[in-house]
Amino acid sequence: MNRRTFVLRGAGLALVGFSGRWTTALAAASKPKAITIYKSSTCGCCAKWVDHVRSAGFETTVHDMENMDEIKDQLGVPQAVRSCHTALVGAYLIEGHVPAPDIKRLLAQRIKTMGLAVPGMPAGTPGMAQEGEPVKNFNVVAFQRDGETRTFARY
Repeated sequence: MNRRTFVLRGAGLALVGFSGRWTTALAAASKPKAITIYKSSTCGCCAKWVDHVRSAGFETTVHDMENMDEIKDQLGVPQAVRSCHTALVGAYLIEGHVPAPDIKRLLAQRIKTMGLAVPGMPAGTPGMAQEGEPVKNFNVVAFQRDGETRTFARY
């Protein structure tokens, strides 16, 4: 085997190895992300938000709760960021009507935070916006266990 053949075969093997890793990375990126949601069984806006994250490709597990404060207390959701439903995705908490693209960005960037929240139940958020209306006029905050927040996104 001459030098040229050796180099070409080596490059070919490296390319095959790289493409295999690339394919694996693409498959992982396209795999649905699991999200566990705790909500009231009687809350219509919560059900609409569940539909929102499902349509964005999240694989949902939904638990209807009678006492939402109990689960929020157990999970350590700060009072100042609480909303009507709470979700767990990866190592993060999602509180309220957070848009799915922000959850995906959080997961991709692996930001050091406890989670994301849209405190309260502002109109214009996913699940609260009227059918056909754009999502607008609210902020998504990143929060820490001690209640400290910073703006993550503005709509």
